[in-house]
Amino acid sequence: MQDFYFILGCTACGKAAVGRALARALGGQILSVDSMKIYRRMDIGTATPSREIQAEIQHYGLDIVEPGEAFSVADYVRCADQARAEIRRAGAIPLAVGGTSLYIKALAEGLFEGPAGDPQLREALAERIQQEGLVSLHAELAKVDPASAQRIHPNDEKRILRAIEVFRQTGTPISELQTQWTTGLGQAQGQVLIGLRRERDDLHGRINGRVKKMVQMGLVEEVEALLAETKPLARQAAQAVGYAELIAWFGGGEKSLDKAIERIKINTRRLAKKQRTWHRRWGAVRWFDIAPDEPPEQTAQRIIAEVDFK
Repeated sequence: MQDFYFILGCTACGKAAVGRALARALGGQILSVDSMKIYRRMDIGTATPSREIQAEIQHYGLDIVEPGEAFSVADYVRCADQARAEIRRAGAIPLAVGGTSLYIKALAEGLFEGPAGDPQLREALAERIQQEGLVSLHAELAKVDPASAQRIHPNDEKRILRAIEVFRQTGTPISELQTQWTTGLGQAQGQVLIGLRRERDDLHGRINGRVKKMVQMGLVEEVEALLAETKPLARQAAQAVGYAELIAWFGGGEKSLDKAIERIKINTRRLAKKQRTWHRRWGAVRWFDIAPDEPPEQTAQRIIAEVDFK
């Protein structure tokens, strides 16, 4: 059985609806590949499937963590591995549906791992921590890899050790190696990647309509409730399009609610453009163009006619 059949595309292109149509037609289950749908109580702004839809079609990768918790790509891959095992046990077709490029890349090509660990080096660094304290290693990291030192908390011993270990072994900062992995043009060999795309004007119209609907459904109130929670939002959650703009409005950074909503539309279009650029890098994607009036069930049938779902 294929690990996953990826249904990808930029935000608002209709991939979730097509994914559900495929699941119904094929007897599939869905893994969400969306870095914002992992958060609980962030349903409206992320277009998380309703409870009714989730009751009809088994979904994974939704509502995993609290909005105040950090969540890495590695965390996501661990959850995806569990979902893969459960879908296999159910004998269902595994559909990975979403547009978060790093999640897709990690599932299709594997995580960045770097060189194998060096036990002797680790032991020497551990002794140094005992003698000089972790602050000494973090100071060294700031000299050889400022980007990692800025990102890694001074008390995060495990990540500090790994970053220094990689630099000592390769002579290259781990932040640079991770960037090379992030921007690499991997072909995701052996994976089935199905891409959905729309004409620019059609997509922009869908984005505007979607933002309007989210506001009508209570997006502003959803953000207000999140801000009232005891634990502040994690940086990843607070920077999500649709949330960041309203957080700025609540904080006085945007004077008008209408302007904040318009900013959501603009930033969603920018996100869609960024996602399209990412997805085009994978030469293995089989693209399907969707007409403005084509229902998701029809798109799903076109895909089924051309893709061998085993």
